[in-house]
Amino acid sequence: MTDGKCGGEAGGAVGRPWGRPAAEGHGDPFDDALALANGTAPTWVRPGAGPEATAVTTPYAAGGGAAATSSATDNGGDAPYTPDDPFSPDDPAAARSGPSRSPGPSGPADPVPPTGTGPRPTPAAVPWHTARRLAERAVPGPPAPETSALDEALGRTLAAPLTALTDLPSFDTSAMDGWAVSGPGPWRLDRPADAPEASLPSGILAGHAPAEALLDGHAIPIATGARVPSGATAVLRSEHGEVRELSDGERRLYAPRPAPPGQDIRPRGQECRRGDQLLPAGALVTPAVLGLAAAAGYDELTAYRRPRAEVFVLGDELLDHGLPREGRIRDALGPMLAPWLHALGIEAAPPRHLADEADTLYAALAGSTADVVITTGGTASGPVDHVHPTLRRLGAEVLVDGVAVRPGHPMLLARLAPRRHLVGLPGNPLAAVSGLLTLAEPLLRTLAARRPAAPYRTPLAAAVAGHPRDTRLVPVAYRDDERHGLMAVPLRFHGPAMLRGIASAAALAVVPPGGAERGTELELLEFPWSAGWTPGWAAPGGPYDPPEATGGRV
Repeated sequence: MTDGKCGGEAGGAVGRPWGRPAAEGHGDPFDDALALANGTAPTWVRPGAGPEATAVTTPYAAGGGAAATSSATDNGGDAPYTPDDPFSPDDPAAARSGPSRSPGPSGPADPVPPTGTGPRPTPAAVPWHTARRLAERAVPGPPAPETSALDEALGRTLAAPLTALTDLPSFDTSAMDGWAVSGPGPWRLDRPADAPEASLPSGILAGHAPAEALLDGHAIPIATGARVPSGATAVLRSEHGEVRELSDGERRLYAPRPAPPGQDIRPRGQECRRGDQLLPAGALVTPAVLGLAAAAGYDELTAYRRPRAEVFVLGDELLDHGLPREGRIRDALGPMLAPWLHALGIEAAPPRHLADEADTLYAALAGSTADVVITTGGTASGPVDHVHPTLRRLGAEVLVDGVAVRPGHPMLLARLAPRRHLVGLPGNPLAAVSGLLTLAEPLLRTLAARRPAAPYRTPLAAAVAGHPRDTRLVPVAYRDDERHGLMAVPLRFHGPAMLRGIASAAALAVVPPGGAERGTELELLEFPWSAGWTPGWAAPGGPYDPPEATGGRV
């Protein structure tokens, strides 16, 4: 296998069949991977095989059918390295032959039951980087933009540039509390025209326009943010001036030093002029963007709506409260996935727990109107793993069925309808996070019109063992090293079923096949709430343990 870059081959099954030259008119490697995952990749015949040999295609078979078998046989005779691979070789529902029945009036009919009792073909594992790009390209782009009030636009992406509707500031304003002065001092202190004769001069307040121009040699009190009167040349801060009562009853303002023209005045248009572009299309609407838009005169914004996701947690063994008991365990993914999706800017309702029943899953998927449905568990081939059969029953198109990554190998991506997709996550917690960042995040980012994060690489603070052929995703936290600067510390408790490591992590490090030595710069997938700080990186359970310290789990 390659290092996982676009076009690499996982066991010889992605991009082009083993032994077939790349120059024979083969297509886009993404299209090849798509065809392979969906079981429509041609089975190429060796040159010279005879005139009766023809290229054939295979139907959907839960991961590519016959087209995927080369990945297990063309690797020099070695058995696949699958320490956490939940795929089973004896799923009779995975293989099928013959055409399916025509769909009835109420929807697609069940497929013809498979014939024969042969082993289920091993799904073709798509290289990790290719899988992410496939997910990103699964939809052509976001839906049409919508116009909404400012308080509804938070977290959306601007569909058009944000241009100023007014100058900012829209008039000369005072940057400090003090006095607006005209010319050199000392200055005669004026009383506002609307102030009672016996009152102290309160001056010009924010929100009040001055009624008269300021004469040369005069001053008037002014508050921060108030409009500077015409004729004023500067603002003298209150702590820099001294008011003195004179014998004639007048009051004078004195300053220890001159007030240069423009001092502490924010001139009109200092920040922008009307028509200036403040932000480009594609900018994320953050709280600060809402403030800028309001200051620039906007009541509404045109932006792409946040994608809607629905989470189905599968498994009769899961509890939603209390301690594990009687062979049942707590659901860790339901409480985690919805907030994670919210942090990505996605609208997600509370997760729904579904029983391990094929008809229940079918009804839930058929009735969902979400842009993306995320399921947890059920992507393998156990006796109650119903995701693949249900996708066949729905007539879904599988885009990715298995990724060459640890943990999370049995993740999948399917198209339920032209703009509706399903991401199937493994049931183990860390494996599910791997699938979330590998397939769900790129797909949802495209739907939300969000730009991908700039590639970020950080050197490792410790060596990390790798898988012989697959990419590994390892939880890491940041550490500021006096000699090497910011480094990524691999964390312990990184098994597929563990959450303790990732709870202290800031990102997942993308470890290439074969592993990485200390000091190697690796790509990092940062969590949406990460800001360079994570709790507990040096706490017990923080530093990385090699696989032998955790029983060989990877």
